[in-house]
Amino acid sequence: MKNKTLLLTVMVFGFLQNYLFAQEKPDIKYGKITSSDFDLSQSKFDTSVSAVVIADVGRSDFEGNNDGWFSLSFKKHTRIKILNKNGLDAANVEIPLYFSGNMEEKVANLKAITYNLENGKVTETTLDKKSVFKDKYDKNHITVKFTLPAVKEGSVIEYMYTVTSDFLRNLQPWEFQGEYPVLWSQYEVKLPEFLNYVFLSQGSVPLEHSRETTRDNFSLVDSKGASSSSRYSFTAKATLHKWVARNVPALKTESFTSTIRNHIAKIEFQLSQYRFPDSPVKDIMGNWSSLAVELMKDEDFGAGLLKNNSWLEEELKPVVSGVTDKLDIAKKIYAYVRDRYMSTGRRGIGLSTSLRNISKSKNGYVADINLLLTAMMKQQGIEAHPVILSTRDHGFTHEYYPLIDRFNYVICSVKIDNRFYYLDGSSASLGFDHLPALCYNGHARRIMPDIAEAVYLVADSVVEKKLTSVIIHNGKEGEWNGHSTTYSGYYESVGVREQVKEKGEESFFKNIQTAYTADIVLGDKKIEQLKDPDQPVKVEYDFTIRHEDEIIYFNPMMWEGYKDNYFKAAERLYPVEMPYTFDETYVMNVEIPAGYQIEELPKSAKVQLGDANCFFEYLIDKSDQMIRFRSRIKLNRATFAPDEYNDLRTFFSYVVKKHAEPIVFKKKN
Repeated sequence: MKNKTLLLTVMVFGFLQNYLFAQEKPDIKYGKITSSDFDLSQSKFDTSVSAVVIADVGRSDFEGNNDGWFSLSFKKHTRIKILNKNGLDAANVEIPLYFSGNMEEKVANLKAITYNLENGKVTETTLDKKSVFKDKYDKNHITVKFTLPAVKEGSVIEYMYTVTSDFLRNLQPWEFQGEYPVLWSQYEVKLPEFLNYVFLSQGSVPLEHSRETTRDNFSLVDSKGASSSSRYSFTAKATLHKWVARNVPALKTESFTSTIRNHIAKIEFQLSQYRFPDSPVKDIMGNWSSLAVELMKDEDFGAGLLKNNSWLEEELKPVVSGVTDKLDIAKKIYAYVRDRYMSTGRRGIGLSTSLRNISKSKNGYVADINLLLTAMMKQQGIEAHPVILSTRDHGFTHEYYPLIDRFNYVICSVKIDNRFYYLDGSSASLGFDHLPALCYNGHARRIMPDIAEAVYLVADSVVEKKLTSVIIHNGKEGEWNGHSTTYSGYYESVGVREQVKEKGEESFFKNIQTAYTADIVLGDKKIEQLKDPDQPVKVEYDFTIRHEDEIIYFNPMMWEGYKDNYFKAAERLYPVEMPYTFDETYVMNVEIPAGYQIEELPKSAKVQLGDANCFFEYLIDKSDQMIRFRSRIKLNRATFAPDEYNDLRTFFSYVVKKHAEPIVFKKKN
């Protein structure tokens, strides 16, 4: 199964089509601006936005360096107008840089100006270089940050800089789309014939593309020491690629979005081959098998899994004592790790320390705990392998190319009696063979000694099933007595456990009581299966409702109904991505209050969404003394394409409308 929602187009160098440009790039030069440049009334963009990118222009070139090799030079120039105070964040600029060992990407020629229009004249405030600072993000990444000065509503800001890099794998990507509309976005890349890159593009914004082939001169200096160096010069073909996007709408985060990064129009590059004349082609990217071999040899990932790890026997002996069935052994080991090891929550696919140190400290990153869990399973003779994946908020992986930086999470898979079980020992609230919802992000890879096997963890495979049953009968005069029983869905159960652990059961039931607007009192409250994460929780309580008015407006959904439509936007440019499918059933039997009669009863209805397995049913009927009611919403898909959005929005609007309809009782004369 593939990630159909990614809208990912793979374009191999040399096979891109040419496009003619309908208009030339705007005449925007750094430091050159007039009062008329503040007027964007003739431009096309959503005027409700807080800022607009007037132009965003970049270019990457390859140059010979003094180390006998090649460097990348990336230049960027951006001009933005701030429309209101909500757009002031556009003045905060971050430039990501990579470093490894003694090599580091560097920023040069950084300049930034804020322009304001005062009494018809343009004033300029230049960025003070002392206001530029660096933050170290992790062991390989630094961020250069600055904020443009004197920014206010109506300001125009612009900045430009150059990034030089000796890491040829880091050919700069380009985003044509973001949180603000973009009037003109242009990116140029000049690729020499001896370097082959795979082009990866995504998004629904049309890109105009042109290319021009030239012959360029390249000069390299090979410094062999303090006393001597050699200079090499040669000519080679180079192709200048240019992409342009115009009048690009802002992409806003809406409900049920895994990450907006999956849908932003952008282009990325991956170094795949060296193709030097008179030399064999050298593959750089490799394939999934070579990645598996590399990872399993890596001391920070799989090297420890290839050992027998007999030192684990002493730790596991009391855990599996007296257990012979492999599935039961796996469950015991999983529960032991989940309950005894503390996760920092930090993600990634590499170990922070050795497996032995993790065993001693009983804490670590997600990868630490799940790789140790894998080692424990293997030590007990259970077939186990790590699975690398990307969490939903991190973005999709790529099925065809082994792009390791797309992965940020590790889980454990075990195979018993030809069935795979997927485990996350870092999640204290989860049962055996359950994963956090964030893991269901499509394509993943099971890493074995010589192969990286494709695994698909899709949200459509997860069903969140919930059943609520409510019975209400007459009590003493002016009162209803009732009983509610809810069998929560699995992930709702996880939330209940976490809420109760943090704030206690009384707080949990207080939230239920305050969700209902009528005069209600809860009693005999209990939550079952709180201590068993393999089972969904069962919430039960009695309640009493006072009713003394001449007319009673009673909502049969009580506090369980849908009160708001998740999908408020008029249109959506990218898919709806729910974390799972769901099947929610609510059943109520209510006795007509003594001394009252039914004045108004909602009508039954059933609405289908797309196919027959996605539906909403609202069924209600009455007898002399009782009203029987049933609401069921079933969605057997978690992902809906943009062209299905209007139907989905209309569907939930109808659900909200029906769930708000009351039964009206009126006192008999």
